[in-house]
Amino acid sequence: MAQGASGVWLRAVSRLGLTCRGTVYLLVGYLALRLALAVHGRTGAPASSAGAVQAVVTPAWGRVPLVLLIAGLGAYALSQLGEAVFRPAYATSGIGRWRQRAVSSWGFLLYAAFCLSTAQLLVETRPKGTAQSEQRQDAAAAAVLLRTGIGRVLLVAAGILVVAAGLEVGRRAVRLDFRERFAAPHLPVALARLTRSLGAVGCSARSVVFVLVGVFMVKAGVLASAKQTKGLDAVFRSVGSLDFGSWLLALLACGLLCYGLYCLLEVRYRDLTPGR
Repeated sequence: MAQGASGVWLRAVSRLGLTCRGTVYLLVGYLALRLALAVHGRTGAPASSAGAVQAVVTPAWGRVPLVLLIAGLGAYALSQLGEAVFRPAYATSGIGRWRQRAVSSWGFLLYAAFCLSTAQLLVETRPKGTAQSEQRQDAAAAAVLLRTGIGRVLLVAAGILVVAAGLEVGRRAVRLDFRERFAAPHLPVALARLTRSLGAVGCSARSVVFVLVGVFMVKAGVLASAKQTKGLDAVFRSVGSLDFGSWLLALLACGLLCYGLYCLLEVRYRDLTPGR
């Protein structure tokens, strides 16, 4: 697949996926920063993937960006599925192979879910979301699981997996230099340092967000309370309501913006040969 014309198309689709991934992180970070700058973080558009989509889809632009975003998120999900199949062969240990399979599989499921939820906006006529409406949707989804004992177990298990994913992202923020898969073996010193800084700060922010979302999911399952479930926007608002919460939320927002910029650097410099 990496040879000839098929390889060119494969890399082009992968770059589209990386571009859309970075765009989503930039938009979510921007919306989270708006919450931080607002009084007590109580106003502003929902700082979530759905809120990011609504920030892009305006009457002036139409639905073209939405179609591109759906295609890009789907492309990135498929690239993660490819990595789950091919890339573990390059790991140096059995633990490394299973870790890579788990990370890539998580990426496939996460971005496939983002792609499907974004596609719903294209086929459905929905009113503009608010923070309260998104929180009600999150609680309603959790309430469906909490109706049965097995549902509570599934919710707790899902929360534990999200926390584990957050811890893995935090480990990567410390252990990686974020140029392992770049095609250019020797980047300029300034660009190499920028890449390391953006990747480390961005993954640290992602780690915190994942852990917080997972903890709320586990808490909802243990207490059998759907109201304890918090999506991305509700987590940001919870952080903003703490003492000095606006500063903490601003740091998280800046971290997500950093990761979005790092994703755009990947578009330019990442080696997109399958399995690499």
